[in-house]
Amino acid sequence: MRAVKKSGWIMDANHQIPLFSAVAANAGIDFSEPLMRVVNRHWYIMGEEVKNFEREFAAYVGIEHCISVANGSEALEIALRGMGVGPGDRVVTVANAGFYSSTAIHAVGATPVYVDVDAKTLTMCPRSLQQALSQPAKVVVVTHLYGQLAAIEELASISRAAGAAVLEDCAQSHGARSPNGQCGTHGDLACFSFYPTKNLGALGDGGAIVTSSSDIAARLLQIRQYGWSSKYHVDVPHGRNSRLDEMQAAILRVKLPLLDQWNEQRRSIASRYCTAFNALPVKLPASLGEDFVAHLFVMRVDNRADFSAFLKEHGVSTDVHYPIPDHWQKAYTPKETCNLPVTESACTQLVSLPCFPGLTDQQVERVIEVVGAYFKREI
Repeated sequence: MRAVKKSGWIMDANHQIPLFSAVAANAGIDFSEPLMRVVNRHWYIMGEEVKNFEREFAAYVGIEHCISVANGSEALEIALRGMGVGPGDRVVTVANAGFYSSTAIHAVGATPVYVDVDAKTLTMCPRSLQQALSQPAKVVVVTHLYGQLAAIEELASISRAAGAAVLEDCAQSHGARSPNGQCGTHGDLACFSFYPTKNLGALGDGGAIVTSSSDIAARLLQIRQYGWSSKYHVDVPHGRNSRLDEMQAAILRVKLPLLDQWNEQRRSIASRYCTAFNALPVKLPASLGEDFVAHLFVMRVDNRADFSAFLKEHGVSTDVHYPIPDHWQKAYTPKETCNLPVTESACTQLVSLPCFPGLTDQQVERVIEVVGAYFKREI
C-alpha cells in the first residue's frame, strides 16, 4: 500500500485518525471472564448481572433507583411515560441534540416545545426556558450535551416554579458533576445511554433511568416489561419489552470502575486541544472542569465543509453533532413558533474532533498540527 509522509506522520488508508476507536478505548480490558460468567450461568435476561449493575450504577450516580432498559432512546420514552406524559402535553426541550428527545416526545404523543441554547455551552438557555414556561408544560428535558453539564440547578428551579417536572438527558455526560452532585441527581428522573461510543459504553445497546422516587421507579419497572404487575398480569398501559441483557450488564460492571479515569483522559485531550487552538478563530468548549466529561470535542468554525475536507485529506476524521436542528427535520412540523437563533447559527459551524480514551499522544499532536495548518494554509 502506498504511504505518504507529511510532517513526520506516515499516512496510508489505515492511518486515518478515527473519531472513535472501540479497539483503543477498550484496550487492556478482559471481556472473557464476565461474558463466560453469563454463559456458564445460562441465564441471559433480567438476572444477577442486571440486578448488580443497577445497584452499582445507582451508587455511582448517588441516587436511589436505577432501572436498566434496552437503549438510551427507549429510556427517554419510558421515563416520559413513567411521568404520566401523553397526548396534549407540552414538553420543553432543545433542538440541537440529535432529535433523540424529540423522538421520545413524539412517541408518547406529546408536543415538543423548542427553546434556544446558551451561546457558550450550547445547553439549554435559562432565559429561553423561562419564556417557554409562560404556558404550562408537563416536563422539561434538560440535555447535558457533548459531556457538558447544563445549568441544571437553575433550569430545575425555573421548571419547578412553573409546575413542570425535570428529566435529565445524561446520554453524553456519565460522570459529569457540579459541587452539588452528579448529572442525574438534580431532576425528577434522568436517562443514560450505554451505546458503545458513550463515556460508559457497552458492547451493544443499553440504557438506564435513575430516580429517587420509589413510586416512579416501581412504575418504570412495570413499563419496561409489558406493563406487568406480575407475570402475564398487565396492570400498566403502554408497557413494552425493553430490557438490558445480562451480557451487556456484565460488561458495564467491568467498565464502570474505569469511568472516572477515562473521563479524565478525555478532559486531558480536550485541554490540549483548547490550549493549542486558543488563538485560532474558532469557538471552543466552555469548560474543562469536572462539569465537562468531553464525550465529544466540539468546536465551531466558519466554512466547516472546507475545514473538514482539509482534515480528512490530512488523515484526521471529523463529524458534525448535529447538522440539522430538530425543528427543521422534515418528518414533523413544530406546533409552536420557534425562535432559536443561537441553535440555528451553531448548527452551521459545529465540527467534532477525535477525543476518546486510547487516543495516543502522537495522534493528538497530529490533530493539533493539522488544525493549525488549516488556518496557516501550509503543511
